[in-house]
Amino acid sequence: MWVYEKKLQFPVNIKKPNLKYANAVLTQFGGPNGELAAALRYLTQRINMPTSKSKAVLNDIGTEELAHLEMIQAIVYQLTRDASPEDFLKEGLQGYYAVWDNHIFPSSPTGEPFMAAYINNTGDPISNLHEDLAAEAKARATYEQLLNLIDDPDVTKPLSFLREREVVHFQRFGETLDDLQLHEGMKTQFVVKKP
Repeated sequence: MWVYEKKLQFPVNIKKPNLKYANAVLTQFGGPNGELAAALRYLTQRINMPTSKSKAVLNDIGTEELAHLEMIQAIVYQLTRDASPEDFLKEGLQGYYAVWDNHIFPSSPTGEPFMAAYINNTGDPISNLHEDLAAEAKARATYEQLLNLIDDPDVTKPLSFLREREVVHFQRFGETLDDLQLHEGMKTQFVVKKP
């Protein structure tokens, strides 16, 4: 079903490790608006989509989110490589180190592990697409906030690329929502009936 090319979607070549940056970027690995949540959300929602086109969009974007997860992992790894326990202690990240050493674990920067509740999947395709639009907008906002915190161009270049992909995904989900609303039987009924 997929062809895996053994290279990142956008190059990650960070020369200067920085544990504070790594901790912030970790949110896009296992946080509520991160790439893992997006990939799982879209790849599980695709099965209930009513058209082959909508299934394909969810499959394509879900797969791309896996590639983004791989990029985030590379960023965090390169920002933490060769860090000593003392480095983690100095940056106030001793709790992370105590549990995970310098390995990358899907969690938020504040230590909450990834939760399936981030996925937000219903059986209604229209509701799911609205959730997907919101998810992409939140991911874009998170990347913008990360870009406000980080001034290393080796880190900001791949983050900027990922931010732009969130904008493209938002546009594709909007087009898919329009298509489904035109699809016979998929018009949304938001009419409140009086008692």
